[in-house]
Amino acid sequence: MTASTQRTVLSLYRRAFRIARTWQAQSGVAGDTAAERKYIIQEARTLFRQNQQMTDQGAIKKCIEECEARMEIGLHYRIPYPRATYLPPLGLATQKGRKLRAQQRLRKQAKPIYLESHKET
Repeated sequence: MTASTQRTVLSLYRRAFRIARTWQAQSGVAGDTAAERKYIIQEARTLFRQNQQMTDQGAIKKCIEECEARMEIGLHYRIPYPRATYLPPLGLATQKGRKLRAQQRLRKQAKPIYLESHKET
């Protein structure tokens, strides 16, 4: 990891904790605010530790872009949780003769960058 990349990653990590410290739930309820702050801190720690051993610059760049996108979306919509994608299971258009594997590949390609670290349920 280069020095500039390391600075960027540490800056994003600190920014996540600053956001959590000043976060106010949209509902205004103190219990909701505490739960959402806890979620932000837990999610940041989990994802940063999960990706701590990465060495591939391309993968690191994708993780940085995902982190920035999730922060901006969370601040804009005032929701700390990742926004869901609403694609029906076999709802993507296919050409004739394509099967389930092609549908799964299309779903993976249609996944937004801010949901790359989340597994599909």
